[in-house]
Amino acid sequence: MALLVAATLLLAGVLVYAIEARRLGEQTASAVDQELAELSALQEDGVDPTTGEPFADVATLLRLFMERNVPDDDELLVGWVTGQQVEYVSPRTDPLAEDPAFVDLVEPIVEEGGTVRAELPAYGELLVVAQPVAMRSGSQSGALVVVTRLDQTRAGLVETMRTYAIVSALALLVVTGAAYLLTGRLLAPLRTLRETAQEISETDLSRRLPVRGNDDITALTRTVNQMLARLESAFAGQRQFLDDAGHELRTPLTVLRGHLELLDAGDPDDVEQTRALLLDEADRMSRLVGDLILLAKSDRPDFVTPAPCDLRTLTEDVLAKASALGGRDWRLDGVAEVVVPADAQRLTQALLQLAENATKHTGPGDTVALGSAWEGGQVRLWVRDSGPGVAEADRETIFDRFGRGRVPEGDDGFGLGLSIVSAIAEAHGGRVGVEDPGPEHPAGARFVITLPAHPTEESTWPAS
Repeated sequence: MALLVAATLLLAGVLVYAIEARRLGEQTASAVDQELAELSALQEDGVDPTTGEPFADVATLLRLFMERNVPDDDELLVGWVTGQQVEYVSPRTDPLAEDPAFVDLVEPIVEEGGTVRAELPAYGELLVVAQPVAMRSGSQSGALVVVTRLDQTRAGLVETMRTYAIVSALALLVVTGAAYLLTGRLLAPLRTLRETAQEISETDLSRRLPVRGNDDITALTRTVNQMLARLESAFAGQRQFLDDAGHELRTPLTVLRGHLELLDAGDPDDVEQTRALLLDEADRMSRLVGDLILLAKSDRPDFVTPAPCDLRTLTEDVLAKASALGGRDWRLDGVAEVVVPADAQRLTQALLQLAENATKHTGPGDTVALGSAWEGGQVRLWVRDSGPGVAEADRETIFDRFGRGRVPEGDDGFGLGLSIVSAIAEAHGGRVGVEDPGPEHPAGARFVITLPAHPTEESTWPAS
């Protein structure tokens, strides 16, 4: 800010000086031209006003001219007569006319006339203009020499520029001080942001920036606080995920190690039993790792690939695949005859996971039903069963990673199935939840995936 203001003031000063110097030059030239024009008029007339007779000689003409003209403060009029030194000076007290250096400067231009600019040590820079004067009769000739002291002419401008420089320096100090205070206040939130960012570590993401005011920096502060909140949530979820994964993997690893330590290599039956048991545990661990990898991919933008999806075909295909999961009374509650943008494979995976979950909580002959519907700009996909249902207190936690509600006997799952369903729903911008199956179904639970979607151009609506 200081450099910008200083450059602006300097440029303004240079421009003012250049313009005023040019104006003074034109003014000086105009003043000299006026003197010379008056002399030319008097010379052309050739009559002495005091006597009414023609001028007797050049000296008389020059004497009369300088008696009747008062030069400016920076101006000197000198009458020069051929063959003589300075004859007349106005004002007569000016010592410049008697200076030998001045005489040497003027003599070359007196006879023919002309202009010369020179600098004399005692008098500064001078502008000397000589105009020859000759009478119609007589051999005497001379010249009027008009001398302008340029240093004196520019004295007022120099004084003005000196005052301008002082005022500009004071203005620069004031502007710099005000800019320093103002920018200090404006950048204080950014400084706090930098200091807070330096204090934040991987183990403490709870720090937040103070929000003050209502400007762009305040908006940036809010955005950074939101980013810190997301980071804190992500890191907390990551730590919880790793803790839960480590806990779940510890049990099968302990089982594997324990059976290997107790294995009797000389007993074929013991080896065969241990082998079958270890293979089963290895399969469980492989399934756990696969589920963990799937959940890790759920945060990637390419986890789902939307494409036109016919809900009727999707629902019927999932029912056909799910019927192989167990001997249940598989039913179709209804279908939505509409095509929406969605990832059919991921939705199939989610519905089959819900169907498998329903199979675990029901017995042979129990009802498991699937359905889909289009309601008010939302897609609803559900799996309903006639099992014991889900307790009200467990309806949120069962969708967390490794979250489990009431587990039926023989269930060796890890609590990741429903979290995978939740990840698929969230990747589509939707959600999954548990509802009561409705008054027409006295028992069980209904898991519903709700997705926001709009029909595509390939939509086919049922006839009204």
